[in-house]
Amino acid sequence: MDERKPAALSALVIDEDWEQALEQALAQITDVTADAIFLFANIEFAPYFPTMLRIVRRATGTPILIGCSGQGIIGSDQELEDLPAISLLALSLPGAHMRLVRLTQEMLEASQSPQDLRQQLGVSLDEVNAWFLFADPFHMDGDVLVEKFSQAYPGLPTIGGLASGDIEERESYIFYNDEVHEDGAIALAIGGDYTILPLISQGCDPIGEAWTITSVLDGGLIDGISNRSAYHMLVDTLQTLSPDMQRRAQRNLLVGLAADEYQDNYGRGSFLVRQLFGVDRRTGALAIGTQSRVGQTIQFQLRDAASADLDLHELLAQARIKLGDNQPIAGILCTCNGRGVGMFGVPDHDAGVIARELGQMPLSGLFCNGEIGPIGRRVFLHGLTASLGLIIQNKAK
Repeated sequence: MDERKPAALSALVIDEDWEQALEQALAQITDVTADAIFLFANIEFAPYFPTMLRIVRRATGTPILIGCSGQGIIGSDQELEDLPAISLLALSLPGAHMRLVRLTQEMLEASQSPQDLRQQLGVSLDEVNAWFLFADPFHMDGDVLVEKFSQAYPGLPTIGGLASGDIEERESYIFYNDEVHEDGAIALAIGGDYTILPLISQGCDPIGEAWTITSVLDGGLIDGISNRSAYHMLVDTLQTLSPDMQRRAQRNLLVGLAADEYQDNYGRGSFLVRQLFGVDRRTGALAIGTQSRVGQTIQFQLRDAASADLDLHELLAQARIKLGDNQPIAGILCTCNGRGVGMFGVPDHDAGVIARELGQMPLSGLFCNGEIGPIGRRVFLHGLTASLGLIIQNKAK
């Protein structure tokens, strides 16, 4: 019988010498007998990734190693953007059932049903409570991946992101035990006595009211909202705002589509947020960053540094109440490349807020090219979002 208690340790080290960085990071996690290790490393260290993975596995004896490359690397209360850094998270989870699997674009294309994908992965519904998922953004269709994965494991929390790397060379890397891959995806199934509490901060304030889409043109343009011109509804919404809010909305306006059409009330976190690309002044139709359909609930959204900061604080405060005495063992944070200093004007924003709201805990993660997380019962690929997965004991078991 395993007498261990759940434990985790994380490390974040910056050093231009990758060997020195890795040695220092490993020294900080030696007190945990690792059942799984997350490793995130700056793309600058790419030539050394294969050796790095072998050293971590040999030094720790971990049976599972998962991770990917990043332009920015995250640890407890710190975010190191565009700097030579390595982040490790070592997990000791007695009573956990964990499976590491790899997916390819060919596997997605061959999967004609949710059952097909489950069979290819070799993980049944009753073996898993939640997933961590990381993928290459350049050679795999991220939207199809997330949609098929969500269909294969409906209602299960899935947290992760698209690896970041060299955009010009279209290169990123994902880590699968001793192997480094430049394509596909990697996923870790969490089962047994543990699960993930997902927190998805899209950083938006709903503005105006929620309406119904009543007309959609070919190509997915939203032509009518509540039987009026979509453009006129947008103008009317902006005119209801205060002068300060109107100024904030000028370059920060987005669209939210309700994740659950059967909710009685909609608020922050109820919508799948997508870009508003433009308006056809001739027809009054809106072009947005996803397919829309007649009958969907729509509400305009405002996203800037102030709304993103407020959203994350409120989300974490709610999580603290929900958790009660079931404190997180550790966390994985996948935040967008468009956040960080570029959005907030200060370093360490998301990781710092998490530490202040939930207390110091082992945390690891990266800045992503797209963030994966659930809205309602479905999992989506997001942008400009902070996707946080808190590993907790499953009290229901």
